[in-house]
This record gives sequence, structure tokens and C-alpha cells, in this order.
Amino acid sequence: MKRQFQGEWFVLGLAGNTYSIEHRSLLNPYITSFELKNNSYFQVTNSMTRGKRCDTWSYTLIPTAKPGQFTVENKGSGADKEDVQVIETDYTNFSLVLSLRKTSSYTITRVSLLGRNWRLTRKIIERFICFGKAQKLTKNNFIFPDVTDWVPEQKLC
Repeated sequence: MKRQFQGEWFVLGLAGNTYSIEHRSLLNPYITSFELKNNSYFQVTNSMTRGKRCDTWSYTLIPTAKPGQFTVENKGSGADKEDVQVIETDYTNFSLVLSLRKTSSYTITRVSLLGRNWRLTRKIIERFICFGKAQKLTKNNFIFPDVTDWVPEQKLC
């Protein structure tokens, strides 16, 4: 799985128990890149354009004993524990990824819909919505980047 999952993925949808309708305007199209390091862990880098500024953020995914499951490497003693699981992927078109971050008082649930290009079939988007609802998320917890004026060849950052 590791080698096939490498490379650029476009973030086409997010769902989470901390997202609401107000967050929709904040989500610009962005790319997440998975780079396999030492054939063991992923360095993940996200890049999003906000106006003329490029925001990037990174983290490391450490594999667990179960294929497709990872722990986010946290720096510092007070950092929240976060587990990431690739729920479903075909490696060439789409991937559904579940993230559970445990804070001291509750669990933050996030489901990401990733695609190798900017367009996915309705069937895949419906699977994303169905899986999100199975995580007890409501329609108000789903956000999608506005790609109406997006040119696929346009470079992010």
C-alpha cells in the first residue's frame, strides 16, 4: 500500500464534528502530498493558496501494526493523540481517510475525500457522505472546496 499511496492528492471534501456551514468559505482547493521516507513512514505536506499567500503545514504518519493505519507523530508532551486510517482507496482515483484526534475532553472526527484529480464520480462522493454519516456527522459537518473557477492546470503555491 505504501508505495501506491505516495504522491499528490487533491482534497475534494472534508467532514468533521468541528466543521460547520460557516467553514465552507474558508476551504480553498488544496493539495496534500504523501512522501514515503525510509520505506517506513509518510511525510505529509499540505499546500493551500489563500489570496496571494501560500499556506503549508506538515506532519509525519507513523504506521501501526495494522495496514492502512497510522499515528500522527506529535512533538511535545502535551500533544493530542491522533490516529489516521485509510478507509478505502483504489490508489489511482480516490481515497477516504478517517482521522480521530483525542483531546482531554472529546474526540475530534475528520473524514477526508482525496482524489488524484479535481473530479470524482457521484458514486464516490456518495460513499464519502455515507461514511461521514456513519461517523455521526450531519450534512452541516460537510464542506467542499469551491472549484468552480479552478483551472486544473493551475499551480497551487
